[in-house]
Amino acid sequence: QVQLVESGGGLAQAGGSLRLSCAASGSSFSINSMGWYRQAPGKQRDLVAVITRGGGTNYAESVKGRFTISRDNDKNTVYLQMNSLKPEDTAVYYCNANGAWDGSIFRYLDAWGQGTLVTVSS
Repeated sequence: QVQLVESGGGLAQAGGSLRLSCAASGSSFSINSMGWYRQAPGKQRDLVAVITRGGGTNYAESVKGRFTISRDNDKNTVYLQMNSLKPEDTAVYYCNANGAWDGSIFRYLDAWGQGTLVTVSS
């Protein structure tokens, strides 16, 4: 069973930067896509950024140009570099792993981390 462990959240000032990390363990399969979602108080969980194993990326409009997602396939780790942070970026950030390759066989996977809190002060 895949386990995701996030780190790097915390408090930042508006305009500052934080870097989130998420390491996957517990599976020998190659994870297809890994991503970050966030959930602010009283709101639904929304996509922030996602990256495929091949390096293709997709970002929410609100973070384009400020956040960068990357991954290390050998380490099954995904990162989120967050620059020019805004108070509206305050949320719990969740890591997600979706789909896994067992050789040429695609297997179902939808794993979530426990979440890490990011607070941006104005």
